[in-house]
Amino acid sequence: MSGIAGFVNLDGAPADPSIFAAMMEAILFRGPDGNDSWIGESACLGHTLLKTTNESEGERQPLSIDGNTWIVADARIDAREELLDHLKAGGEDVRPGVADVELILRAWRVWQEDCVDHLLGDFAFAIWDSSRGRLFCARDQMGIKPLYYAAAPGCVVFSNTLNCVRRHPAVSGRLNDQAIADFLLFDRNDDITTTVFADIRKIPPAHCAVWERDTVRLRRYWTLPIDEPIFYRRPQDYVVRFRDLLQAAVSDRLRIDRVGVLMGGGLDSPSLAATARDLLRVRSGKDAVRAFTVVYDQDEERDYAGMVASHLEIPIEFDDNSAAIDLDWYEKSLPTPEPASGLISLAWSRAYHRRMAQHSRVVLFGEGPDNALGYEWRSYLSYILKQRRYVRLMQDVILHSVTHKKIPLKGLWGLLRRGLLGRKPGEHSTNEREPVFPQWLNQDLENRLQLRFRWQEKQQQRISAHPVRPGAYQSFGSPLWQHVFANFDPERSAACLEVRHPFLDLRLLRYMLAVPVVPWCRSKYLLRRSMRGVLPEAVLRRPKTPVLNDFWEQEVIANGLPRLSPAEGLTAYVDVSLVAAIPDRNPESFWADFRVRCLDYWLKNHKS
Repeated sequence: MSGIAGFVNLDGAPADPSIFAAMMEAILFRGPDGNDSWIGESACLGHTLLKTTNESEGERQPLSIDGNTWIVADARIDAREELLDHLKAGGEDVRPGVADVELILRAWRVWQEDCVDHLLGDFAFAIWDSSRGRLFCARDQMGIKPLYYAAAPGCVVFSNTLNCVRRHPAVSGRLNDQAIADFLLFDRNDDITTTVFADIRKIPPAHCAVWERDTVRLRRYWTLPIDEPIFYRRPQDYVVRFRDLLQAAVSDRLRIDRVGVLMGGGLDSPSLAATARDLLRVRSGKDAVRAFTVVYDQDEERDYAGMVASHLEIPIEFDDNSAAIDLDWYEKSLPTPEPASGLISLAWSRAYHRRMAQHSRVVLFGEGPDNALGYEWRSYLSYILKQRRYVRLMQDVILHSVTHKKIPLKGLWGLLRRGLLGRKPGEHSTNEREPVFPQWLNQDLENRLQLRFRWQEKQQQRISAHPVRPGAYQSFGSPLWQHVFANFDPERSAACLEVRHPFLDLRLLRYMLAVPVVPWCRSKYLLRRSMRGVLPEAVLRRPKTPVLNDFWEQEVIANGLPRLSPAEGLTAYVDVSLVAAIPDRNPESFWADFRVRCLDYWLKNHKS
């Protein structure tokens, strides 16, 4: 991910170049291919370039077309041909091979703040209109690209790098107690608008913000639509449409000659590898796609992933994650922008990301179908019955019986007996352990922030209003996605590597949420059917397999937790006398105690 940074003195005060130089220094790690800045009377914009598309070869930022409006962006824009047509219709003279940042700026020239309604892809950008004294910032719909900001009196500071925003003297180092409490309770900050620093916030996914003089407007510009189910006449039509959308999603993320794939031995990431191989083979040769597979001791992933790589004729590299445990992590200095619980393997993870970056600066990740193709059959059958689509119901039941060798009559009969009223939304089975509210929280903190109430509220399952796919639809609004994206960000991974998520392409995601649950979502049948003849039969028949990483717990429990010598400030959050000196063998209690050590470590190591 390229680096972006800037600040605007909305009160008209002159911009201080020395302040901006310090901010630029904080994003240099993101852009080995060049950096540049623009300093105006009261505003500064800067960019460091990581080339991850063919069009970025000639890219220069900050960019202006008229000398008055300037943009910095970390962006990959999809569906470029369609956008080019719309821009030309709007009067913009734009060439097909321009960099993505120019497409965004020209979209701004045509649609102003509504430009985000015309953009697909992963993006975070800021536009400074000096003639109007207006700053516009926006973030992509799923929130894959980060964008931080701090608003001080008369000044706005922004960057896609947290520690960069902290370099501005108007931004204090005061901590956000709620964010830290969330980390201790849930392993992440559950508020997607805040950070661990009280002065620094995040533009939420699918939001844009405008600062102009003394006013600020933050608005959501997109919400995942609730689409009606798609009903095709022929089963094969579902497969054809899925393949077309998958190819488009991968193709838009392959505007580069080499790519890596974080590939397991299941269905999702191998489907990406197969699609990428077919797209790149013609122009880039046989070894353009390389698989990277994390394996565990006595784990089947090595066999199945190796089978896929052999079948697709792509190289594969295995990395044994059982060797990733670093029992001496507490003695090292591996700062992260915010508290993190993955410190026990952070050194290994960073080395792993750097090895992938040696092959390509772009890696594909296959997360998404487990959520989008969740088997919510009760909700679906209830919907079909309430719509009185009885012919459709019989067609689905027959197709289900043919494809899965069983008839879902047990659930159907139960629905009929309840008079079509017994919908049970969210059929996601949970094998999760019972969470435990920690007893060592600072009592004043617990009372002031009402943490026990917050804890209980978070334990309650929230179901969306989606009539057919409530669980799947709800899952894509979970803060957990932001946690996943942050783990891949170079500020955490310390590697010049961009991880892309084809299954989160909005076109493909909406389609997966709209296919009939019966039979296409049972065991991700849509994906299995679409990859027939592409992936090995053994992989297509393989059932969903959980990641076997209990050895992590056993190894760490056996070796014990680091001795706690509290950092300055830890007692504001934790009653150290109540933290177990001997690790609790209950995994939930153990990892809660482990997070105390992680917070202590962060307080000692984060840059002040």
